Amino acid sequence: MNKKVIINARVATSNDIAVVWIEDGIIEKVDHETTSKIPEQYEVIDAKGQLLIPGMIDVHIHGANGFDMMDGTKESILEVSKTCALTGCTSFLVTSVSSSIEDLMLMIRNVKNVIGTEKGAKIAGIHLEGPYLNVKRKGMQNELYLRHPNIDEMKEILSEAGDLVKMVTIAPELPGGIEMVEFLKDKGIIVAIAHSDATYEEAKEAFSKGASHVTHCFNGMRPIHHRDPGLVVAAFEEEHVSLQAIVDHVHLHPAIVRLMHRIKGPEGVVLITDALQAMYMGDGEYKFGGHNVTVANGEARLADGTLASSTVTMNEALGKTVESGIPLHDAVYMAATTPATILGMNTKGVIAPRMDADLVMLDSNYNVIWTMIEGKMN
Repeated sequence: MNKKVIINARVATSNDIAVVWIEDGIIEKVDHETTSKIPEQYEVIDAKGQLLIPGMIDVHIHGANGFDMMDGTKESILEVSKTCALTGCTSFLVTSVSSSIEDLMLMIRNVKNVIGTEKGAKIAGIHLEGPYLNVKRKGMQNELYLRHPNIDEMKEILSEAGDLVKMVTIAPELPGGIEMVEFLKDKGIIVAIAHSDATYEEAKEAFSKGASHVTHCFNGMRPIHHRDPGLVVAAFEEEHVSLQAIVDHVHLHPAIVRLMHRIKGPEGVVLITDALQAMYMGDGEYKFGGHNVTVANGEARLADGTLASSTVTMNEALGKTVESGIPLHDAVYMAATTPATILGMNTKGVIAPRMDADLVMLDSNYNVIWTMIEGKMN
């Protein structure tokens, strides 16, 4: 048996000093009183009062540390897994960009070949960002590959992917968009909206037919106007709709982060990185989605100035969320608990008995001290 006990940990969700008992990758119990009686078969990990949080879950990440998960190799997916663990992320969705059907199918096959062999964060499934997106709100998505929703093509994709596809981002106002929303909803797949010029009315219809999520909210969509409220206001009004937030102090002003939190609460906001391969690498020139991307001062942009994903890590996003004025407890909920809930990962996202021992130790500046995934240190 593999037994560990973490002592003197400041649990973020309660701010109590706790003792966390772990056996075979599962949390046995959480004591909120210190103990001197630890059986000798337990490996003792002294947290020394540092912050302990549940493993964070990134539902939207394209790459990291120089590796792009759409580059056609299995190695890139595995390397992103390792890098995610270094940033306190313990599970993630492999996220596509709009591409040819051949490149997308290759990515899916690579995920199938490596899932279960990860050395870091676990693959929780696939997020298809596109290709059924609106050219008008394309952002960095490559216009060459954008097309209208095609259920026959989606059936082909799902035939290859099986149940790995957990989320699909589309523009529902496109011809065939509502039919695609209904089709994916019936398959149990989370339907997200972005890169969309949907009006308020079009978004409300999509939400009524099964869409339940907004990808990188406020970015890549019709902006709010007092006579044309658009997708964002429609999402604010729908209780069942959750919102992704890229909290890097570039994609969203801190006041917008506070607004999203105030309206939706921590249960309705999901922290993401939307990172490209520059994450964990630094400034430089990169190739992403068929574009040349320049990263300067941590901002990734195309030649025309368009934002091209982000370079933020999950631990940095957590810290910046707190800097934005969100209570730590809620920020952790948005980074771990809410994504686990929307993905149906019922044994992750909470520090409690019978939950997976996916845990992260952070210092006071939100730097990762260590990451534990299913009881194993990374």
